[in-house]
Amino acid sequence: MGITQLEIEHVARLARLALSDAENELFSSQMSAILCYVETLNELDTDGIIPTAHAVPVQNAFRSDAVQPSIGTDQALSNAPDRVETFFRVPPVIE
Repeated sequence: MGITQLEIEHVARLARLALSDAENELFSSQMSAILCYVETLNELDTDGIIPTAHAVPVQNAFRSDAVQPSIGTDQALSNAPDRVETFFRVPPVIE
C-alpha cells in the first residue's frame, strides 16, 4: 500500500506546510515505507492477545484516600516568610 504525492500534498495543506517537489517525493517514499511496514504488522496473528495500555503491569503509587486531621494553621504557617494573623502575606500581583 503506497501513498500518492496528492495525498502528501493534502496532508501538508492540512498541516499548513509548504513543501517543495523534492520534499513531496521524499515524504511520499517515506510514508509509503511506513505504510508497508504497518501492512506487515497486520499479517501477525493477534488472536487471544489482550490489548494493553502499558508494556509492563503498572501499580498505583498513590496512598489510600483516608480522612486524617489537618496539620493546623500554626504548623502550616510556621515556615511562612511573611504572615498576617492566620494568612500568608504575598506581594501584590496587580498594582
